[in-house]
This record gives sequence, structure tokens and C-alpha cells, in this order.
Amino acid sequence: MMRSNEQHALSELLQSLQLQLIIAHKTQVSMNWAETDSTPEYNKLYYICDGEGWIRIGSVDYYPKPGQLFLTPAHTRISFSARNNRPYLKYWCHFSILAGPFDLFQWIGVPLCLDIDDHSRMTSLFQELIAWHEQSTIVARLREKAILLEIVSRYLESVPIQVLQHRSEEMSRLNIIQQFVDSRLHLNISIDQMAEALHLHPNYFSAYFKKHFGIPPLKYVNRKRTERAKQLLTTTSLSIKDIAEQCGFKETNHFTKFFRKETSLTPTEYRSAYSPTAPKSSLPLL
Repeated sequence: MMRSNEQHALSELLQSLQLQLIIAHKTQVSMNWAETDSTPEYNKLYYICDGEGWIRIGSVDYYPKPGQLFLTPAHTRISFSARNNRPYLKYWCHFSILAGPFDLFQWIGVPLCLDIDDHSRMTSLFQELIAWHEQSTIVARLREKAILLEIVSRYLESVPIQVLQHRSEEMSRLNIIQQFVDSRLHLNISIDQMAEALHLHPNYFSAYFKKHFGIPPLKYVNRKRTERAKQLLTTTSLSIKDIAEQCGFKETNHFTKFFRKETSLTPTEYRSAYSPTAPKSSLPLL
């Protein structure tokens, strides 16, 4: 299981998640369905309907059965073939899912074979995925991403997740950055200070940070200040002045301008609209 600091670090990486479906189909494969020691740059998901087969991931052999969902992670060595003259009938898709600079499954390790309880729902999801993928509209691209994310989410919520050992050091470094920012939101935070916390040159740090989080360091700090302000506005009765100070602003007017730029609302408007005691009729029409 992931430790809380690893969960926090991965959660921040997922803020810039990039998901792309490459192909999706339902196929009755032939007895010639086979490959040896390939290393695809994308993930594969197989939902087995019928038949028998053999899949090797690295040095481990698997024999996925009907009713199981099987993941082959990107950038791993794969071999496979049909078995016993009963080639697979399967739904399948190829996709990438980037969290920072790496595919999500280069960060985490999960069981690769999963028994599916709700077969009708999983079948329906793959059918929808294939149908949208065959269309070429903007809406189709959005729909296929949403359905693929639903399939991946169902997979991950059903299996134990752990950060891969060779990524733990990197995850710890990212967590240091997050903790540094979170603990200093009431202060001025510079790129030099953030770089120093990781013992990196500021120029290298800026490129490193954007590569992993998808945004520049100071934009990340602004996002965290906004999140802190939203939380304080909706869960406390602190004055706007006090909230401004806790978010690193000495001047209330500066804080109000910043918050409005980030959310399109003033702090007072946001509190009125989104605090738990606010009447629903006060929600703004954004």
C-alpha cells in the first residue's frame, strides 16, 4: 500500500494527467495471435470474453480467463500467444496515461489480472469506448477519454497500489517540494527557495518542476494559495484579512484581486456562494 506522503505526491502529479486512447476494438483473434519480447510504449487492456491464451510480462507468465481484465503496462517486455486451439475473443484497447513525465504505470505497481464482478457494466463500457472511438467529432474525443478514465478508475479501485521501488526516491523528492510549499503559503515563496530545498540549481529546478507537474513553480504556488483560500473561506469564519495573511498576502486588496483573477469571484462572493450554509439560490451563474 502507498504511504500517505506518496499518495499526496501522486495526487499532485495527477492534477496534470494526460490520457490518450490510441485504439479500441472487439476482436476474435486467430491461432496466429502471438508476439515475442516486444516493448510497447503504450498500455494495453484486455477484457476477455472467451478462449484461452498465455501472456508473459517480464519473466512472469499469466493465463487470463473469460471474465477477467488484464493490463500490460507500457515500457515492459511482453510475449503472448493463443492456447489449446481456443484463441481469445476479447475487448481491448491501447492507451497512454501520463502523470508528469512518466506513464502512470511507470510510477505505480498493481496486480495485472483482475476478476470483474459486473460483467454487463464492463462490457457496456468497452462497447461505448469502441463506438465513440469510431467517430471523429470533438465530443467523441471527450467521451472516449471519460469512458477510458472510468475503466482505468474501476481497475485501480479494485486492486492494491504501491509506488514502484525505483520511483520511490523520485516520489520522495516531489513530496519534499509539496510539503515545502504547503508549509510556507503564509510567506513569500521564491523559485530559489524551492530549488534550495532540493539542492538543485534554480534553472534546472524550474525545468524539472514543470516536467513533473505540468506548470511552472510559481503558478503551482498560486494554485495552492487559491486552494487554501477556498478551504478557509468555506470552512471557517475567519475574516478576509486573516485569510489573506494565511495565504501570503499582506494587503487585503491584493489578495482580493488575486483571488478574483483565479476564480472570477471576490473572496466574499465565493464564501457567500459556496460555504455549506449558503442558500443554493446564491450560487453564481458562471
